[in-house]
Amino acid sequence: MKNLKQKIFETVLFFLILTIVSFCVIKLAPGDPVRNILGAEDLVVTQEQINEMRIELGLDKPIYQQYGTWIGKLFQLDLGKSAMTHRDVVTEISRAFPATLILAFSSLFVMFLIALPLGILSAIYRDSWIDKFANSFSLLGTSIPGFWLGLIMIDVFAVRLGLFPTMGIGTLSHLILPSLTLGISMAPPYIRLLRASLIESKQKDFVRAARARGIDEKSIFFFHILRDSMLPLLTLFGVSLGSLLGGTVITEVIFGYPGLGSMAVTSLVKKDYAVIQGFLLFMGIMVYITNLLMDLSYRLVNPAIAIKEVEQR
Repeated sequence: MKNLKQKIFETVLFFLILTIVSFCVIKLAPGDPVRNILGAEDLVVTQEQINEMRIELGLDKPIYQQYGTWIGKLFQLDLGKSAMTHRDVVTEISRAFPATLILAFSSLFVMFLIALPLGILSAIYRDSWIDKFANSFSLLGTSIPGFWLGLIMIDVFAVRLGLFPTMGIGTLSHLILPSLTLGISMAPPYIRLLRASLIESKQKDFVRAARARGIDEKSIFFFHILRDSMLPLLTLFGVSLGSLLGGTVITEVIFGYPGLGSMAVTSLVKKDYAVIQGFLLFMGIMVYITNLLMDLSYRLVNPAIAIKEVEQR
């Protein structure tokens, strides 16, 4: 494991870059943020009102002072107010995040229900019909865009069959179609990666040694081969979980699901830059925390990694 000082330095550097990028969103965005807040495109706003608002927001000060003030408020969890709802940005994110969290974990559950059996069986019964089916499913799932799959789900199961609602949130039935859409879209790379990892692990020396000691095949598979194959999956899982927690934009928009993704799209359309800033910050933090948790999980799955890092100190 990296020494503590280096880890702290990397964390501070990451958050510094993240805050700079998030802060620059408003500065690089087209148009005048003050006019957007005042609704100058729809209402008659005088230049005097614009100047007063600019002074009130501190936009008349040098850029480094604006950044320093913004960082100070950030440490107090003050990200400003939404121009659309006039609520705190933190409140807006906290209202949307639970819905995204539920959708993320339900989608991962669907994905694992599909990927684990197909990946394991295709590796065990290599070149059989189930292996060919898993490869065909992976190829088809990779080729189909997520938004098209979502539209097909709505047309077949919601419009034609009337089994599920087309959009919204509130009941389990509202969650099924978006979860299936995301789960099916995410499954193909997991199937291919798990299959390849299992086939590779079968040929390693520790598997031959376990067989030589007379360990039965089931124990070898579950406690040696499968465990060794989990490391590549954990890396991919970290990427998937980070993106899901940051908001599944396309799926949430298609199904009218009120999560972080829908909030971000609406804020972009309405030029609600304070919410966009908060969304970028939150998404970056979620990705960082997810990667940190994945880094720790490597040591649980394969303690040899931790031993090697200790020896390298």
